[in-house]
Amino acid sequence: MIHVRVLTEAKRDMVQHLGRGLIVLSFLLLIIMAGTIQKAMGAGSVEAGGKLYQTRCTPCHGPDGKAATPTAQALNPKPRDHTDGAYMNQLSQEHLAKVLKNGGPAVGKSPIMPPNPDLNDQQIDDIIAFVRTLAVPPYSGK
Repeated sequence: MIHVRVLTEAKRDMVQHLGRGLIVLSFLLLIIMAGTIQKAMGAGSVEAGGKLYQTRCTPCHGPDGKAATPTAQALNPKPRDHTDGAYMNQLSQEHLAKVLKNGGPAVGKSPIMPPNPDLNDQQIDDIIAFVRTLAVPPYSGK
């Protein structure tokens, strides 16, 4: 009976260790998936992006994103209206990041759109997160 009891206790210990291992593994997978989803959706802060947008983008695109400023009206071509959801919602995170970092010519757009090489990836994600809030109809993350 002692051998059976020892074997049963060993099996129980093994099952407990496996159970703990599965819990840890599941937790790690959840963290990885959440990070991947957040990155796919853009990990930017709308609040921080709004502040950067006000200093970097409003002279041409306006505080509301409609590109109706006197500066915008004087430019040819006109700056993009960021509230135009039919257009803006089709642009990928990568496309918008490329425009912000490298300027309009990087994506075949206006040479008047300046590059912002001094912005780090987080700041670019923040601006994109803010710009996404301007679109009408709203951006759905597709």
